[in-house]
Amino acid sequence: MTTTSQGRNATFRSVPYMGVIYVVAEAMKLGFRNGDPDWCNLGQGQPEVGPMDGAPERWSTIELEPQDHAYGHIGGTDEMRQTIADHYNRLFRTGGKKQYGKEHISVASGGRLMLARMFATLDAVNVGYQVPDYTAYEDMLDYHRYRISPVLVPTTPAKGFVTSSADLAGVVQRERLGAYVISNPCNPTGQLVQGDELAGYVSVARDASCTMIFDEFYSHFIYAHDGKPGSGPVSAAEFVEDVDHDPVLVIDGLTKNFRYPGWRLGWAVGPPDVIEVINRAASALDGGPSTAVQRAALRVLEPARADQETTALRRVFARKRNLMVRRLGDIGVRCAHPPAGTFYVWADIGGLPAPLNDADAFFREGLRRKVMTVPGRFFNVNPGQLRDDDTDYRNWVRFSFGPPEDNVGLGLDRLEAMIGEC
Repeated sequence: MTTTSQGRNATFRSVPYMGVIYVVAEAMKLGFRNGDPDWCNLGQGQPEVGPMDGAPERWSTIELEPQDHAYGHIGGTDEMRQTIADHYNRLFRTGGKKQYGKEHISVASGGRLMLARMFATLDAVNVGYQVPDYTAYEDMLDYHRYRISPVLVPTTPAKGFVTSSADLAGVVQRERLGAYVISNPCNPTGQLVQGDELAGYVSVARDASCTMIFDEFYSHFIYAHDGKPGSGPVSAAEFVEDVDHDPVLVIDGLTKNFRYPGWRLGWAVGPPDVIEVINRAASALDGGPSTAVQRAALRVLEPARADQETTALRRVFARKRNLMVRRLGDIGVRCAHPPAGTFYVWADIGGLPAPLNDADAFFREGLRRKVMTVPGRFFNVNPGQLRDDDTDYRNWVRFSFGPPEDNVGLGLDRLEAMIGEC
C-alpha cells in the first residue's frame, strides 16, 4: 500500500467534509452527540423533527409487507409518483394548467442522491451556479468536470444575494449555459426568487433552451417581509407552461418541508424524457428507493395532513426566524437581508471584536461553549478549487434556527456571553 506523507492511502483522493458535516465532526471530538440537550446546534441542516405546535402527530410506525424485501422500481412506485404529481398539481397547477403525471416524477433515497443522479445525466454543457450556495454542489460539479464546465454566477450583498432574471438571461446567452442550478430558497442566504422574477427564470429556461434546476427543499419555509408566516409554498412548477417540454427540473422531498430527514425520500419533477434518463442513471448509482418508506410517505402527503404540517411549520419557524434576527442584531451580528425562506440566517460578523470577526475563530470559540455554527467559507462553491478570487466569506456565518425554540434561545444566550467576554 502506498501512502502519502500524511499517512493517507494514496489510492484514494482526499475528500473534504461538506460544511455542516465538518461542524458536527469537530463538535463530536468535544463530546457532542445528537439529541444532547446541553449542546446548541445552530449549524444544523435539518429542522426540528419532534412534535410541533399545530402540526399533525409525528408518524411513528412503518409496516413491512412481503414485497418490501425485494427491489422496487428504480424511479419509485407508481402510486408514490402519482401522489407527488397530485401534490404539485393541487398546489401549483390549478386554473386549467396542464397537469403533472407519474411520468413526470422520479423518486430517490434522499435529495442529495437525486442531485447526484441529475448531475450524472448532464451532457457536455456549461453549467451555471451561484455563490454562496449549497455546499454539496461543489463536489457534485467537481465529480463531472471531465464532462461539464462549471460557470460561476456570483451574487452580492448589494443585490441581496440574488441574481435578477434579466441578469441571468444575459449570463445564459454570454456563457452559453446549457443548465443552471440554484437552491431556492437559498441555502445559506435564505433569499428567495419568487413571483414575476421566478416566472422570469422559467422564461429564460424556455427561451434559451437552458435547463433550470431548482433545488426547492425549503419551498414551504416562506416568510413575509415583516417576518410573518408566508401564505404558502413557492415553486417554479407554478410557472411551467408545458410540463412535457419546458426545460425545468424541480427537486424536493420529505427531508425539510415535512421534517422527516431520516426517511431519506426525495424526488424530481420534470419532463418525461429527462425523468427517464434520471431513472436510467439510478439503475447504476443506487438501485432505487425503499418501497416501505414510499408507502408511509403516501400518508404524509395526504392533502389535509400535508397542509396542516406546512402551515404549522411556517408559523413556528417564522417565530424562530424573528427571534434569531433580533437577537443577532442586538449582539452586533449584522443580518443585511433577513431570510425570506429556509431556517437560516446568513450574517456578517465583521463588526465584532477580533478574533471573533473571523468565522473560523467564531466557530471554535462557540464550540468551547457547546454552540455550533457554520463558517461562511463552506458556501463558496468552487469546483476543483480552480477559481482564485477573494470571495472567501471569512466574515460570514450561517446560523440555523432549525432546533426547537428553547434550544435556539439558549444558543443565542451563550453567543451573547461569548461576545461580551471578548
